[in-house]
Amino acid sequence: MANTMKGPGIFLAQFLGDEAPFNSLDAISKWAGDLGYKGVQVPAWDKRVFDLDKAASSQTYCDEIMGLCAENGVEITELSTHMLGQLVAVHPAYDKQYDGFVPPEVQNNPKARQEWATGEVVKTAKASRNLGLDVTVSFTGSLAFPYLYPWPQRPDGLIDEAFTELARRWHPIFDAYDEQGVDIGFELHPGEDVFDGITFEMFLDKVNDHKRCTINYDPSHFLLQQLDYLDFIDIYHERITAFHVKDAEFNPSGRQGVYSGYQPWLNRAGRFRSLGDGQVDFSGIFSRLATHGYTGWAVLEWECCLKHPEDGAREGAPFISDHMIRLTDKAFDDFAGGETDRGALKAMLGID
Repeated sequence: MANTMKGPGIFLAQFLGDEAPFNSLDAISKWAGDLGYKGVQVPAWDKRVFDLDKAASSQTYCDEIMGLCAENGVEITELSTHMLGQLVAVHPAYDKQYDGFVPPEVQNNPKARQEWATGEVVKTAKASRNLGLDVTVSFTGSLAFPYLYPWPQRPDGLIDEAFTELARRWHPIFDAYDEQGVDIGFELHPGEDVFDGITFEMFLDKVNDHKRCTINYDPSHFLLQQLDYLDFIDIYHERITAFHVKDAEFNPSGRQGVYSGYQPWLNRAGRFRSLGDGQVDFSGIFSRLATHGYTGWAVLEWECCLKHPEDGAREGAPFISDHMIRLTDKAFDDFAGGETDRGALKAMLGID
């Protein structure tokens, strides 16, 4: 039991900005290292900190950014393709909203947008290999989610058709990742077609149990769905390859519940919180992951409706460190043991 998880890490996406120290990989990785983080999860789409084209084609570039991070006391935990993976499957209801995330030449053209996003996700496999990384984190995108709670009722076969198409788009991406020896850990997230255990199983079945289809475990989304996030680890631990450490709280009232009445984040029954301010049982989570031998990174994803992000980041590193479990190499009652004597064993059992 010598292996243990790595951390603390921090997902940079929510902290990036146009002012120092949040506007370059050098500055933000030093900021993270000074806060006590050992790793940074890098959004592959944000050119302020990462050039995906260079990373996919140039080992020299990858060596340079790994060296830069090392000088600042951190390493890259994973590359994130959340925004890119989302664009692999977009329901037409969201076309206009997602055009803001893509280059002008593929805007107002859903097919071109999808092809561009697929190419970017595939590039990330090669970039990850050049960086010596075995895991990425992502979203599946969504074709069926608008029909989650429908009236009138869904026609028979609609969901199966959506998951068949989702798998058709992702299967060749998984094959490209397999060629590079890299997993895709999907964050199971409402708004995506794959948002809980059952939908992950549906997707996994459609992609023929592809070994590169894995899970980026994030308990915050499960708490807000009122899903048993500890039992989830016991069920799916073999597929968990990444871990977002994010807190949340769910406070239903006589006026609102899971759907939160279209309220802004501050007024919702279900809200994301900074680590330690919510209701997630992190002691239980870290224990379950340690029990099942998780050896990946524990990465803070900060999203809070109240606390300033820099305060959340400052508090996050020691919070994660305090919850990480250094696994023991001995049993607590070893002191009471002795040499094994077969004769003594037989005598204890009354065996001649």
